[in-house]
Amino acid sequence: MGCAIIGCGKSLPALAVANDDLTQLVDTSDEWITTRTGIKSRRIAVGETNVDMAEGAARQAMGLVEGGYCEAPIDPESIDLVVYSTCTPDVLVPSCAALVRRRLGLVNAVAFDVNAACSGFIYAMSVAESMMAASAAGVAGAGRRNKVRRALVIGSERLTRITNWEDRTTCVLFGDGGGAAVVEWDEDRAGVLATYMKNDDDDTNALTCPSAFDSPQPFDVNGVSKEAAVAGDPGNARIDEELGVTEAVAAGRPRQSLFMHGQTIFKFAASAMGNAIDEVCKRADVDIDDVKLIVPHQANERIIKYAAKRCGLSLDRFQVSIGDRGNASSACVPMALSDAYESGRIQKGDKVILVAFGGGLTSGAVLYEV
Repeated sequence: MGCAIIGCGKSLPALAVANDDLTQLVDTSDEWITTRTGIKSRRIAVGETNVDMAEGAARQAMGLVEGGYCEAPIDPESIDLVVYSTCTPDVLVPSCAALVRRRLGLVNAVAFDVNAACSGFIYAMSVAESMMAASAAGVAGAGRRNKVRRALVIGSERLTRITNWEDRTTCVLFGDGGGAAVVEWDEDRAGVLATYMKNDDDDTNALTCPSAFDSPQPFDVNGVSKEAAVAGDPGNARIDEELGVTEAVAAGRPRQSLFMHGQTIFKFAASAMGNAIDEVCKRADVDIDDVKLIVPHQANERIIKYAAKRCGLSLDRFQVSIGDRGNASSACVPMALSDAYESGRIQKGDKVILVAFGGGLTSGAVLYEV
């Protein structure tokens, strides 16, 4: 018995921006970007919202529209849980998950968001699987918990909304998109064999995105102060200092934008992906040679190649989908997973690993049997 994936889908914004287009914004070239990242173009959401893309991906995963993969059309009222991973929500309240719930008529679902940056979909899958296992028949205390038999797991991002388009080293990497999977607790299928999640302290602030609340706060340490409402949130200065961005913000860089030290993140990713693959195989007692396909986070093609080398595997054992969409954070894994199902790379009985790393620093993997 286990948590089985029974559907997945993806949704991309209409606007495709090629590498050559970015030469209008920064000093770069198609050759420079392609050789370093494997990215030729990316999708950018202009008219689409984060939830729009999540909804489109979810409709495919549920078999309500064409595209994606779905074993059989899924009744919206049969969904018990929505876990929505994003670090770029459209709104703070209600959650993006709540908006998807309303749009799709998931009237019986508990819905909430999670944020683990680019590892978010892995974390969301792990949460859904844990809630299913904890409420399964025969499990101690199951009757005291929400019964979860079907869950909609989403990763959706408008990462270009927090991209600094004057930073040539980072703006070439990112894109937007949404991906989703429907999972079901099935007494007759193995499903998820193991999950793995890990956090490491980002002591050097290698990947951050400070944020600021804009609503005026008419208070200072002494009480009511109309002048304080004009001065802005004093807490921002403390956060800027902790994240090491004080000088950059003072120089005019937008606070709500990604700050990344590429080499540090590359080194972390190179080890974290391999370690996560090793650990999830160990937990499931599965030999890596018995794994049909690995679906990694699509941050950079060089990182995927390094992970393959680190694991002693050929690159064709990995799903590589970065070329025409870039790094879309938590949406990468579910979108690439949908690609793999649609292309026929995943078949009944296959063992598949989903693996990612991200800011925080986070990393994780899910190993499942189809």
